[in-house]
Amino acid sequence: MILHANGLDFACDAAGGGDDVAFCLHGFPESRFSWRFQLPFLAAQGWRAVAPDLRGYGQSSRPTPTYAGKAAYHIDHLVDDVVGMFEALKPRRKLLVAHDWGAVIAWVVAMRRAVDLDGLIIMNVPHPTVFGDLINHYRPQRLKSWYVAFFQIPWLPEFLLRQNRADGIAKAFLNMAIDKGAFPPHVLEEYRKNALIPGALTAMINYYRANLGILDEKSPPIEVPTLMLWGEEDTALDIKLTEGYGSHVRDFTLVRFPGVSHWVQQEAPVPVNTAMLDWLRAKGLAAG
Repeated sequence: MILHANGLDFACDAAGGGDDVAFCLHGFPESRFSWRFQLPFLAAQGWRAVAPDLRGYGQSSRPTPTYAGKAAYHIDHLVDDVVGMFEALKPRRKLLVAHDWGAVIAWVVAMRRAVDLDGLIIMNVPHPTVFGDLINHYRPQRLKSWYVAFFQIPWLPEFLLRQNRADGIAKAFLNMAIDKGAFPPHVLEEYRKNALIPGALTAMINYYRANLGILDEKSPPIEVPTLMLWGEEDTALDIKLTEGYGSHVRDFTLVRFPGVSHWVQQEAPVPVNTAMLDWLRAKGLAAG
């Protein structure tokens, strides 16, 4: 399925039908494939579940995939992509489900009230203000975020990640995962293949290059009911980033998963889907 929005084409996987739309936004270095366990689940709860490849990823449009063209990946454009995709489907109710970079975008969509959401589900990425507050004084998180500085270097990060058929991409999953069996060769091949598309790695890394100011994003408290799901063994983001949401989100629910890594929805799909179901039912957002 191709969705036309904000002047771009977005390749999407979808499940279910009807007037209620759940958009699932993936992270780095993933793709819409990362939602393979959640799309049928959300469809069973009455949602038309749609997972796009974000701009620059997979089979979606890849505007100016060069270091010099990094501005095409600024958060303003990424938010407009989400607004445009929702507008293209004209849903009655709107649910945003997001992980990693997709979750950064989802937080900002909610902070700016860019979409009139009925629910927000965030996986293993903190509210920008919470992250900014912690990294300013907590050295362990600064050390864990080393790769953000590395990604600012032109061409070298993508050159290294591309070597040996994007072996660096495969290792990003395997090295961080607790359950290595969640990433068998055919799953890793999907992500290798996407990374090897000409221009894709630069586009993907440009998210980091174009958005160093994201921590300055401020807003009134988010009013949308929000569920945060968090794999506790995230090596990139400290568990402290799940704390201190009272002044940022009015209706906040946190579910933590011990023994699960950053790749929470792929590594623990059954517990993640169960937690989503409980929350969707509690908020009147599930079928039946």
